[in-house]
Amino acid sequence: MTINTDDKENTATSLADLDKVAGEAVAEAAAETEAPAQPAQPAPPLREQEIDDLGRAYATGRRKDAVARVWLKPGKGAITVNGRDQAVYFARPSLRLVINQPFDVTERRGQYDIVATVKGGGLSGQAGAVKHAISQALTRYEPALRGAVKAEGFLTRDSRVVERKKYGRAKARRSFQFSKR
Repeated sequence: MTINTDDKENTATSLADLDKVAGEAVAEAAAETEAPAQPAQPAPPLREQEIDDLGRAYATGRRKDAVARVWLKPGKGAITVNGRDQAVYFARPSLRLVINQPFDVTERRGQYDIVATVKGGGLSGQAGAVKHAISQALTRYEPALRGAVKAEGFLTRDSRVVERKKYGRAKARRSFQFSKR
């Protein structure tokens, strides 16, 4: 494609020349308007760090009927649940894996000490509640981690609960055994 004009200085013989001519025109227009240069400012964090007087972040987590209160502070990675070590309180390894998921996602395992109190529900629900609370506390201590934790779905409370028993039924949906005679 060849574009020839009568003007000698704006003669373009290919698409590359046309791009160069157009780029020069844009540069000239920008030089004429000369807006004052604004210094680039770092984007402020969307949330602020929430720490108490003792340097801890507090959060509450819930799952099924369990409610967990968690205090997170920098340390060696000790997790205490209701005054006992996590290995004693949550004997099943799968429950300990659930609790440590937020640390694995954010690559912070062994960097924070956790003190948790849990009430209600069974062990599985309590482990889920502690995971939810740890995730909330991590994002309050380090707001920059919120995106990674939220992407994994750890900040969302799992709203599934046991369905209540109905009258005239053995359980929520199970009927009594039918007798023909």
